[in-house]
Amino acid sequence: MKKILLPSILFLISLLATAKTALAQDIGDPGAYMNAISNAETEMNKSYMAYISASAHSSRKRKIEKLRLQAVDNIVICQNSINNLPAYKGDNVLRQSSLNYVQLCYKIFNEDYVHIVNMDDIAERSYDEMQAYLLLQQATNDTLEVAIKRINKAEQSFANKYNVKIIDERTELGDKMEATGQLSKYHDKVYLLFYKCNWEDNQLTEAVNQKNVTKIEQVRNALDKYAKEGLAVLDTLKAFENDGSLANACSQALAFFKDEAETQMPKVTDYYLKEENFTKLKTAMDAKSNSERTQQDVDNYNKAVTDINNAVNDYNQTNNDLNNGRHAIIKTWDDTEKQFADTHTPYYK
Repeated sequence: MKKILLPSILFLISLLATAKTALAQDIGDPGAYMNAISNAETEMNKSYMAYISASAHSSRKRKIEKLRLQAVDNIVICQNSINNLPAYKGDNVLRQSSLNYVQLCYKIFNEDYVHIVNMDDIAERSYDEMQAYLLLQQATNDTLEVAIKRINKAEQSFANKYNVKIIDERTELGDKMEATGQLSKYHDKVYLLFYKCNWEDNQLTEAVNQKNVTKIEQVRNALDKYAKEGLAVLDTLKAFENDGSLANACSQALAFFKDEAETQMPKVTDYYLKEENFTKLKTAMDAKSNSERTQQDVDNYNKAVTDINNAVNDYNQTNNDLNNGRHAIIKTWDDTEKQFADTHTPYYK
């Protein structure tokens, strides 16, 4: 089970993807200066969107990594282009606000990329760490949002100061980046519901392998609670662009986890208790010599053998059903998640 990743920078960077044409009374000066900065940012956004598109639609890892590196290169080119601009008549506020934003993009997309490639390790540790990761993404978004607000403020201030009219225009690039940002938010909300129960299920499997009845009961109750809570959230969640496939796959998984906790796992603990009692009875029986064993002892032991054999058969069947069911819902989730991202992530080259 691997999370489909949509890097956190995407949603906020889309706010800058709307084309802004700056028209000055003297087009050769302040308007052209603003457009030079805007054009540099747009070229950076184009390469970034190409990477996101390839990540969703291609399985060629080399191609995806090549596009990521190209995106990093284009961030550097954007930074250099803006760096090479002089301050406009000594006014450096607009230029510096854009530089701050671009430098932040570079840090997130290059230096912080390790958080993305290490996602599998995070996912194996705990739900809390996964949630912390997503909260870190949100904190990154918040930081980007502050930088974008500064850019917008600097642009408006510059335009007012130098009598420039700014015309906002929607673009294909901007629309696609905005759509992908919305997709990322929806996906993460559903994914956390699935992940929380899936992680508890892994803990339950570990407890079963250890034959730790106390831990099984603790984890079983937690799994039941989280599955019920998740199903309640999904009941009120609207489909994404009339596509309810991801939520439905999550609902199927949570229904399985709920049944596992409420119906199947008590059979497992019941077997372990019977196994423990049989072991005690057998130990006591073995401790007696043939002459010391009464007919009642023999009858009780034979009945216990029959009971434990039946319990073993029930346990094996339950374990087999759980393994098959778990495999099926994980495969359904993985396939649906991949298809969902492929369907709703815009194509861009």
